[in-house]
This record gives sequence, structure tokens and C-alpha cells, in this order.
Amino acid sequence: MNIDPAATAWLLASTALVLLMTPGLAIFYGGMVRTSGVLNMIMMSFISIPLVTVAWLLVGYSLAFTGGGGLIGGLAHAGMSGIGPNTLHDKVPELLFATFQLTFAIITAALISGAIADRAKFAAWMVFVPLWSIAVYAVIAHWVWAPSGWLFRMGVLDYAGGLVVEIVSGSSALALALVVGPRIGFKAEAMRPHNLPFVLLGVGLLWFGWFGFNAGSALAASGLASAIFLNTLVAGCLGMLGWLSVEQIRDGKPTTFGAASGVVAGLVAITPSCGTVNTLGAALVGLVAGVVCSFAILAKFKLNYDDSLDVVGVHFVGGVVGVLLIGLLATTVMTSGANGLFYGGGLGQLGKQALAMVVVGCYAFATSFLLAKLIDRAIGFRVSAADEKSGVDLTQHAETAYPEGVYGHQAPRRASPFGERDEPRPRIDEDDIE
Repeated sequence: MNIDPAATAWLLASTALVLLMTPGLAIFYGGMVRTSGVLNMIMMSFISIPLVTVAWLLVGYSLAFTGGGGLIGGLAHAGMSGIGPNTLHDKVPELLFATFQLTFAIITAALISGAIADRAKFAAWMVFVPLWSIAVYAVIAHWVWAPSGWLFRMGVLDYAGGLVVEIVSGSSALALALVVGPRIGFKAEAMRPHNLPFVLLGVGLLWFGWFGFNAGSALAASGLASAIFLNTLVAGCLGMLGWLSVEQIRDGKPTTFGAASGVVAGLVAITPSCGTVNTLGAALVGLVAGVVCSFAILAKFKLNYDDSLDVVGVHFVGGVVGVLLIGLLATTVMTSGANGLFYGGGLGQLGKQALAMVVVGCYAFATSFLLAKLIDRAIGFRVSAADEKSGVDLTQHAETAYPEGVYGHQAPRRASPFGERDEPRPRIDEDDIE
């Protein structure tokens, strides 16, 4: 079999699009936090790129996609051994396929960081990410996407990552939020986004990259990729409209933050179902996700867990919506096989989707909780109360995003060579000189 140039070109572009999503997420998350944690939030996304890349190339890809049994792959391609420029995966180079899948693993890890904003040690995050990528992400990717994976063989449908990316990141985020604990002032202070234009810019980059995320998963420049592309657009639009409708009815005013959150909710939900539902189904998936997630984000205040940037309320809940609606809305026009309940397929597919959702969510939560606890015991996962009050940008990175520094106060100036603070000197007018 020869390399398909068109498919390869589309996958190259899609891989770049998905990689762009992580800087987009960094801007999105950076705008959502307070001024004292902007750089730390951005850095937690950016550092995920090299950390996951190293783990993925060493063992992650092999464990996820190389042979093995139903639970885990083998180590035949550890360190990318045995894969060259002419090695094929379907009709595209396997090196390119591995890189495309790497970008999924990167953003899944980065998504988790939103749950522990403003209070996590950067060093602890750097330990957690590569271990999590191997112990959680690679394992579940094998279950769902590898031909030998047990959920794949069962017939569970997850086209681009509702289980592997969204439910996994949401479950893991909840585990970390519980281990690290709530922010100082949680439920007592208003912790509003400091820069809504950042939030909207980040969402725009995410939406742009999501076309590569979903349509790129077709691994071909085809009619199916085109249908998925449209489904992705439609779901994002309806997610926004659904969320804003709730805000208008419940709160009396639609907000820019709600618009951004609604887009993400719709895109999250269409991720698993983009290759299984038609355009009308995509609209319904996006609308339901926008409405449901707008209510789900309030659960953290009732259940008393501090998921700072609503990873659980949007990504876990949105992922659940998308995964379960496959069981209702899947159509053979898209799947070339399974039909959902509304298309005469019965309850079988819905049952498979529900089982996968529970198993994946429980495994990701339990393993992430254990990893976080071990790291917390070893080096501590949370900064001190004093450092949290000073701001994690200053205490973790020795810099601040804005000239006014932390919480409206200036950061300490560098000491002068004479040992005193280098304070600005008063201006002296000529009239003062006698």
C-alpha cells in the first residue's frame, strides 16, 4: 500500500491545528484566572507540550496503539523503535499518525490544570503530567481506539475523544481538585475572570483547532471528514445559543463568558459523536450540551469541591452528553454500521456507551487520585497559604503578568548594588537648587 498524498497533507494540517489548541487553551485559561495566576496558568499548559511529548515517544504511543491485549498495548514501538518514514498506518505515515495522537494526549493533560488554578506547585505538576500520560491516558486510549482494546472490540463508539479526552480530563481534574483542596476564599470571594478578551481569543483558537481535532480523525480528505467538519461548526454554534438562552432566562442577561463556555460545551459534546451523527443530530448534541453544562458548573458550590475553571462541569459533563447521545442519535449513514435508538438501533449501543462512560471515568479518577496523593506525600502538591496569597506567578515563577503586580500592588523591586531597595528618586526642579 502506498502513502495517500491527500490524506497525508490533511493530517499534517490537522496535527498543526490540534497542537495550536494547547496555546489556545493557555490563553483561554489565562484569561479566566485572577491577575496573580495568569503566567502560572499559561505555563501549566505550555509545559505539558514537552512533558507529554517525551512520555509519549518513550512508551506512551506503544502502550496505546501497539498490539498487546485488551487492557494495554505492548512495547514493540517504545522509543518509536521500528517505525520509519515509510511505515504506514492505514494510508498515512505512522510517524505522522503518532504525532497526531500525541497532540491529543498533550491537550488532555493541559485541560486538567484548570481544576487546580492558583494553588498548585509547578514542580508537582511537572511530575504528575508524564506519569499520568502513561498510567491513565495511554491505557484508556488503548481500550477505546486500539483494535485490540476491549472497549473497541465491544463496539463502543468514540470518534475523536469524548471518552479518551473529555471524560478522562474531567474525571482526573476532579481527583486533583479533591487532593489539592479549595482555594483560599472559595465560596466567600468573587473569583471572576480577569480578562474576558483573553477568554474569547482562547476560545477562537480552540474552535479553529477543533476542526483538525475532529475532522482530522477521519485520517483522510474525504466526504466523511467534510461532514464531521460541518458537525463541529454546528455543535459549537448551538452550544453557544443553548448556554446564552439559559443565562437570558435565568439571569436576565447573556454574557460573553457564557458565550465562550457554551462554544466549548458544544465542541466537547460533539467530539465523540462527530463521526456518528448527522447534521441535525450535531445541532441537538450542541444544544443539549450548552444547556446541561450551564447548570452543571454550579454543582461545585453545592458539593463543595473547587474545580477552579469548571473542567468537570464542562468537559466531564459535556463528554458524558456526547457519549450517551451516540446511543440515541447514531446513524448508519455516518457509522456505516451501528444505529442509535432513535434510528431503530435499540438500546444496545446506548448500554455500551453508558458502560464505557462509567468504567473510563472511574479508572481515570482513581488512578489520578492515587498519583496525586503520592506526589502530595512526596513533595507536596499545594503551595503554602502565604504563597497562595502572594500569588503563584510571583512565588512559582518570580514574575508577574502586569506592571501593577499582584492584587493591585507592585512586585518588589530588585535590590540595588548598595543593598537598599532601588526606589524611584524624587524629581528635583531647578528652582529648588540654591
